[in-house]
Amino acid sequence: MPFLQLDRHKIRFKSLSERKDKVFIERDHVAITAKPKAFSKGGQKVLDETVERIVRARDAEKPRMLSFGAHTIKNGLSLVLIELIERGWVSHLATNGAGIIHDWEFAFQGHSSEDVRENVTRGEFGTWQETGFYINLAIVVGAYRRLGYGESVGALVEQEGLDVPSEEFLRGEIAQALDDAPEQAAAAADLLHAVRMFGLKPGRLAAPHPFKRFGLQAAAYRLGIPFTGHPMIGHDIIYVHPMNHCAAIGRAAQRDFLTFAQNVSDLDGGVYLSIGSAVMSPMIFEKALSMSQNLAIQKGGHIDHHHMVIVDLAESHWDWAKGEPPMDNPDYYLRYNKTFARMGGTMRYVTADNRDFLLALLHGLEKC
Repeated sequence: MPFLQLDRHKIRFKSLSERKDKVFIERDHVAITAKPKAFSKGGQKVLDETVERIVRARDAEKPRMLSFGAHTIKNGLSLVLIELIERGWVSHLATNGAGIIHDWEFAFQGHSSEDVRENVTRGEFGTWQETGFYINLAIVVGAYRRLGYGESVGALVEQEGLDVPSEEFLRGEIAQALDDAPEQAAAAADLLHAVRMFGLKPGRLAAPHPFKRFGLQAAAYRLGIPFTGHPMIGHDIIYVHPMNHCAAIGRAAQRDFLTFAQNVSDLDGGVYLSIGSAVMSPMIFEKALSMSQNLAIQKGGHIDHHHMVIVDLAESHWDWAKGEPPMDNPDYYLRYNKTFARMGGTMRYVTADNRDFLLALLHGLEKC
């Protein structure tokens, strides 16, 4: 007998414009000319080495991957990251579901970051119509168009709207694709479900994004740079809204993970930066690297010359070049460091605020 499920259609949603937010992107963004705080001698050494490695990787046309947690966006660093991809210093961006959402909300209305404690008490945390409707629909449409998770949201922002097919067109495509392309038929059926459930009219669904210049996903889409989203079901506020369709999220996120893994497979001689991501970045990296090693070994090769730089606020007093600390050492429980220390190649850790590190990295690269 199936278990009872919560009916999201009964939830009362409010307009995003009614929400009290804490971060306003025009006021709180980090300008690319801002001055970062000084690093320790060891931190500066790692930074200088990172600059050198990125320059070398770019010259060799090897990946320069930057994975980050949502606070990198909440801290107003989108313009810094946009500068890094526009100048070719970074060739791949990756974040979690929350990073996707904050970046979209900044581009859409110029502010983000609600009061979680206060809004959960009122039953209003995440119950915002525009965020749930537009992001989920963008992913359903994007999965149908064979786009990735971040790519789907980036297309929505950059194009300031979505193109919705008619029911008749989708029914015809489903019937035609069932035999030769059943996965595409399923994606079309997911979109047909959304069209019917919400009475979406065929044609252009306009969605202005007046703060688009702060949209990192839009910039990546415009430049043709992979921006991969790596969500976990139920972790983000978009799952509150009935437009949410996890089958479509799975299609788009699967595409993104395999795009991520493809770039990891070419990382020998490249650079991987993990900025403020304690769970998502190390977890997807270790699986992607194992897959890539499997394929490399089959061809008689091995990935050994990748350079990993990990940045977070927690202090670490362990020399990770020596391997893992013993279990009675508190550093053993810095999971992200422990994971990357197991990944071969070279690994460096810097205790720093993401604003200072990324600003200093950009400034260092601009001198090259």
